Formats: sequence, structure tokens, C-alpha cells
Amino acid sequence: MEGEPPTQVSTAAGAVFLSYASQDAEAAQRICDALRAAGIEVWFDKSELRGGDAWDRRIREQIHECRLFMPIVSAHTEARIEGYFRREWKLAVDRTHDLSERVAFLVPVVIDSTSEQKADVPDAFRHVQWTRLAGGETSPAFVARIQKLLVPGAPTRAAAPTPSGSTAARPSKSRLHPTWTSNAVLWGISALLVMGLAYLIAVRLWPPQHSQASAGSQKTTSSTSATPSTAAAFNPPPHSIAVLPFVNLSGDKEQEYFSDGLTEELLNSLSRISALQVAARTSSFSFQGEHPDIATVAHKLNVGAVLEGSVRRSSHTIRVTAQLVNGVTGFHLWSETYDRGLGDSLKLQTEIATAVASALKVTLLGNEAAKIDVGGTHNPAAFDLYLRALKAALAPMPPGNRIKLEAAVIADYTGAINLDPNYALAYAARSLAFLERGTDSDTPREVMRVSYDKAQADARKAIALAPDLADGHLALALLYEKTLEFTRASEEFERALALGSGTARVLKNAGLFAVAMGRTDTGLNALRRALQLDPLNPSSHSFLAGGLVNLRRYNEGMAAYKDAFALVPDWRLYTAFVGTVSYLLGDLQAARSNCEPNSEKDGDAQFCLALTYEKLGRHADAEAMLAKLRARVGDSGAMGYSEIYAQWGDKSKALEWLESAMRLRDPGLEWLRLDPLVDPVRNEPRFQAIERALKFPN
Repeated sequence: MEGEPPTQVSTAAGAVFLSYASQDAEAAQRICDALRAAGIEVWFDKSELRGGDAWDRRIREQIHECRLFMPIVSAHTEARIEGYFRREWKLAVDRTHDLSERVAFLVPVVIDSTSEQKADVPDAFRHVQWTRLAGGETSPAFVARIQKLLVPGAPTRAAAPTPSGSTAARPSKSRLHPTWTSNAVLWGISALLVMGLAYLIAVRLWPPQHSQASAGSQKTTSSTSATPSTAAAFNPPPHSIAVLPFVNLSGDKEQEYFSDGLTEELLNSLSRISALQVAARTSSFSFQGEHPDIATVAHKLNVGAVLEGSVRRSSHTIRVTAQLVNGVTGFHLWSETYDRGLGDSLKLQTEIATAVASALKVTLLGNEAAKIDVGGTHNPAAFDLYLRALKAALAPMPPGNRIKLEAAVIADYTGAINLDPNYALAYAARSLAFLERGTDSDTPREVMRVSYDKAQADARKAIALAPDLADGHLALALLYEKTLEFTRASEEFERALALGSGTARVLKNAGLFAVAMGRTDTGLNALRRALQLDPLNPSSHSFLAGGLVNLRRYNEGMAAYKDAFALVPDWRLYTAFVGTVSYLLGDLQAARSNCEPNSEKDGDAQFCLALTYEKLGRHADAEAMLAKLRARVGDSGAMGYSEIYAQWGDKSKALEWLESAMRLRDPGLEWLRLDPLVDPVRNEPRFQAIERALKFPN
């Protein structure tokens, strides 16, 4: 609030203190006028004058006495690294330390397109829900919300008990991995929760549309009738939910895989219900260990509801507590605690499902309930091994231990299959693990062939056991894609999409494949849908970037890559992607500066510099980089070598390596029809012969 201190008028509810940069005075005036018109006292200063110590003391008193503090955030506050409003913000944050967390005090308002995530504001501002009032135009709904918050003791949200304990936060990593369905001890619990949550999300959070008369009859039962005006500022998609990682309260960090397993069960079971939009695993798990505010989660993942809970497991019993919170209003919608024995899983499934159905008086429409347990097991020991393997597969890869960890993961999946030979999910997961091992550029070619054979056998077994398991069809589609069997891959991707259209992993892989096959709109739509479901996963952005770059939309691809790297703890390790796009844009200095820092250990950086140095006239350096790359990956880099020689203008060697890539079935040939780096040889008969031999679908 820059200027003369306003006259303080006490009211029963208290006053709103407006804090703003002087350049935003007109917008602040609009907000002030709207609030005052509703009878709300606003402490608002319109003068640029300063009153010395007395003025400063008065401002401090008002911030200490006001009921709500409303900082106005804009491009003007962003541009000013110094200003009296920043002192006001600090004083307001200091006051929050003496207030109960249940009491609303900070009400940030953004009046332009300034990003909430990147705004230069105190961290405390991000712990509460923000409102956007373009240019200060104030809606009646916002005024109504402020009136509610001014009631003494009004909470920032209806706070549900937060499970105690924490789990160690770990960075998300984009890796090829399977998903979950349900079973054993956790399946019973997840089946119950899925049934109940489907009702809560589809009916209680977003009731169906009725005629005007019937809508009136619903007002007393629908929780949306009490929705504050924040819905006008935050309007997530209908029927959308995020499942936060359940907290492990077992007192043993080694048991974390079990609580994570329950979360995976719920998340992936919910994603099978076509009416729901479920935030993907990587984005939800990015909050692990943070104890985030529900409103923050809802905003970052753009969902209307958030499920959180805890798991306490002993040698013979399990206690699961779950609660569902409306992400728009903060209202606590539903919670339940289950105490059960570990060894009675089949009985547990029926008991809990019946209890929830009775409590909520709901039945799922159609056959959605039957779909949530596709491919699972009733063997608790098999499920336990599956959880351990998946936990390890999703963890960050320890440096230098990749092969050892892959072997351990495959061993646990194998153990689960040995205990239950009909465990379709375990076959699908092991197929993906074998496929990842074969795809690794450091894998010898003979090991790659064996890994691909095992991946295909497991994928086919999974599909034979559970034809409606999307994971199995995805594994087979990826195998066909890597072995350049494009027609078969297309068929399997389509089947995986039909069964798992709400799964970001399926959408990402199917979307990128569709782009490579020339189905541009279909592919980009799928990639953008995956990004919507999994916005905090770097691979969601990088998959979209890859599609855009190969479509020659370099600037869009560059922006998507930068969005991906903003989510990576050490993005500098991945700047070779930015460097290569810079090369394609003709910015050779940017390409060089991005790729040089990692040129000793990163094959992508070596590839980038082999291209860039040649264009800069540094021929010897370019040759040296190509030699390093060949020493690193051998013949596995055949397609890359063809691209380099094509860009160097050596058509003969480019075509020789392209023919080698075809003979070796190099997976990079998938992009032959779009790849801009091989344009110099695209019209050569030998090139066109290879393109025909690949039999791309029309």
C-alpha cells in the first residue's frame, strides 16, 4: 500500500489491507471499490507521499490489526526488486507466524498473466490459494468469498487431519516402467476406495446437470452448493483427481514400498474408470515428503479433488487411513480408517467394498468396477515382490549401478511370476524391464536381441492371461516399435489406448509413435493430453518436444524442452537437447555453449558437437567428437552417424551408415520420414529404397 495511510475504520469483521505497487493503483482502486460497495472496510492508500516514522508506524499497526492482507501481484511488482510494498509483504508474513494455520489472512491477487510458480513473492504467499482478477475487475463471487473469510475464525480451508510422519523426497525420473493394478492385501482396500471415490468425484464433487427444477432439489445434498467463489478463479476439469503418495507410518523406511504400492494401486485403478481424469504417478509423487497444502497440489496438477492417506503395517495387521479433499473449496469430503489382518486378503476385499458401498449408498455404472483388478494376483507374497520390483524400477538410477539394479528388478518380477504363474501384470512389467535393458545404447547387440525376445514372450503371455490389460499391449507395441514392425506396433498402440486412454504413459508413447508415422494431429493431441495428466513429469514435456522438433517446429520444441529441464534437479546434464535444437535453428554458438560442458561423458553432447564444430569450420574437432561417439556406442549409433555425415555433406558415407542402420534394425529409423538431419540425402535412390523397405503405414 504505497502512499498515505488510510483512515482506519473498525468493523465487526475487521478490514482488508490492500498492498500494491504504485503502478497498479487503478487496478487496486477497482478492487477497493467493489469490496466497499459490499460494505467491506478496505484500508487503501492512494497517495505517493511518505509520512516518515509516524507513517511507517501507522502502516505496521494496520497490518497487525487488519483481518485480511491482500497483496496485489503483477508485472510491476515483478519488475521492482525494491519497494515499500515489499516491506508490507514481509510484515504480513511475519504476522502469520503468530496466527493459527486454520485462520485465513493472506489473500494474494494477480491482476495480469504473472506466473504463480515463478512470481517474486514470499514463499508464504504460495501456501494459500491465489485469485486472478484481470486488471482489478472484481467479480461478485470474489466479493462473496472475502465476506466469508472476514467472519472471525474463518478457516483457509476445512482442514482434515494430516497423517503424521514423512517419507524422503526424491527427484522424479522419466523411465520406461509399468503401471499398477490391484491385488493381494492392497487390492481389497483399493477396490473399496475406488468404488467410493468414483461416486464422490462423479456425483458429489461435480453433480450431473439437471433441469432447473431438479437442480433446485439437489441444493441441500450437493456439496457444490457451498463452493466459495474461488471456483471462478480456479476451474479444474470435471471429475479430476490426484492421489498423493500415502505416508508410511510403519516406523521402517524399508516398508515405504508398501505404502507407495497402495498409492499406485489406487491411482491406476482410478485411471481405468473412463469418467475420471487422474493425475499421473510422477506428478503426484513429486510432492512426496513435502506435506503440501491441498490447494497447492490441486492448482499445480489442475485437479478438483485430492486423495491423501497413510499406511501402518505390522507383521500381522495393516491400518489404512484415507481422506478425500475438494481441491477447489478445501472442504473435507470423506475419510475412513481400516484396521485389518494381512493374511485375509480375499475376505478383506469383500468386507471393505461392502462397507464403502453401504456408507455411500452407491453402485458404479456399467462394468467399471470389474475393470479395476485386471491382471492382478491373489497371492500376497507375489504381490509383495511385485511392489518391491516396481519401487526399485521407479527410483532414481544409482550412478554405475544400472545393470545391477536392472537385474534385481527382473529377479523380483520373476519371483512374483514363480509364485503366481498367472500374474499378468508381473509379466507385463518384466517385459518392459527387458525392453529397457535392450534399448540401452550400452547394451551389446547380442544381449539386446535376447532381451527383445524375452520382452516379446512376456508381453504375449500377459495379453494371453489378461486381454484387457493395457500394460501388456503397451509392452508389445513398444517392442514392435523398436524392432521396426510399424503396422503391428500401430495395432498394439491403438489397443493400449482403447484400454488405457487415461494413462499418461500410454498416451506419451502412442502419441510420439503417431507423430513418427505421419499422424501429426492425432499424435500431438495425445502428447498434450499426457502433459495435462502428468504436468510435473519432465518426460511429458520432452516427449512433446521430440514430436515438435521432428515436425520442424523448432521454437515450440525448444520451449517444451526448457519446460522439461525446469523440472530436472540438474538440468545442465541434459542441455545437449537444447544444443541440437539450437543447431537446427542455425544458432551455432548456442549449440556449442550448451553441448561443450558435457562433451567428455555425454554421447548426445558429442553428437551435437560433431554437427556444430563442422559448421563452424572446426573440422578436426568435429572428427574428434565423432571418434569419441563411435568409441562410446559402436555400431549402435549407425543412424546417428548417418545424420552426421549427411550434415557434413558426405552423402556416400551417410548412405553407407544408413544401410548399416537398416541391416542392424536401428530403432532410430522410425523417424526416417521426418528427420531433418538426413534431408541432404532424402532424394537419393538408396535412401528411398530404405524408406520403402521399412514399410511405413499409410
